[in-house]
Amino acid sequence: MNRNPRERSNSERRQELHSEEESFRLQQEEGRLESGKRRSTFAWIINSIYLLVGMLEILLMLRFFLRFSGANTQNTFAQFIYNLSDPFIAPFSTLLISPVAGGGANIFDVNILIAIIVYALLGWLSLRMVTFLYGR
Repeated sequence: MNRNPRERSNSERRQELHSEEESFRLQQEEGRLESGKRRSTFAWIINSIYLLVGMLEILLMLRFFLRFSGANTQNTFAQFIYNLSDPFIAPFSTLLISPVAGGGANIFDVNILIAIIVYALLGWLSLRMVTFLYGR
């Protein structure tokens, strides 16, 4: 049998199909890796927001508890908490007048409670925004 040189043999066709199949699998694997990196970055951003908002909420709750219980303002720990939380409470500090009990020592600071709620809402909104923009 005399073959036409332009015709390919079965083995050549198999090799060509095999190489196409390998390149397709490689593209799929690269897509999976890229998707995994994207999910990992997304999870890191979400966890960072949770961590930062959670630490801020704890700091503000400590400040509220210290003010409500009438903690000594000369105490080093109380000063540390007050100084650390001052920048976050500043926008709310003159919003409402807080009721005072116990001769001025115990202060139910409503402004701190409002700050806690506002920062929790801002954290929730930032999570929703990141999920909307990046989570697809």
